[in-house]
Amino acid sequence: MKQTIFLRGKQQQQSAINAILASPLDNDRPITIRISDYKRNLDQNARFHAMLGDIARQVMWCGKRLKPEQWKVLLISGHAVATKQEAEVVPGLEGEYVNIRESSAEMSVGRMASLIEYTMAWAAGQNVRFTDRRYD
Repeated sequence: MKQTIFLRGKQQQQSAINAILASPLDNDRPITIRISDYKRNLDQNARFHAMLGDIARQVMWCGKRLKPEQWKVLLISGHAVATKQEAEVVPGLEGEYVNIRESSAEMSVGRMASLIEYTMAWAAGQNVRFTDRRYD
């Protein structure tokens, strides 16, 4: 059984209460109830990926052009450090170093907004011109 309820008002709140009350109680197989912030939205995702493309086309890093996916790793890592979150680099399976970073797909709307603001500020310092005018 899996059910997701988005608490937007009293009706959804009551539905959540009813679902809990109707759930079976079982010591051996308990049901998990998780309350979490809403994840990033599709507009934020589209905006961030458009920004990554612009940065990849306009900025060189360590003397070379990076792909948008590589910029994503750098920006999420930088954002984590700038916002006092944990950044962790560990030895990889083949002796390489790997940055264990947070997932943008798991970010709340607020956290994703913070990442976008960080990216815009960093990009401004690099004189990046964003081409997608829907996001100005």
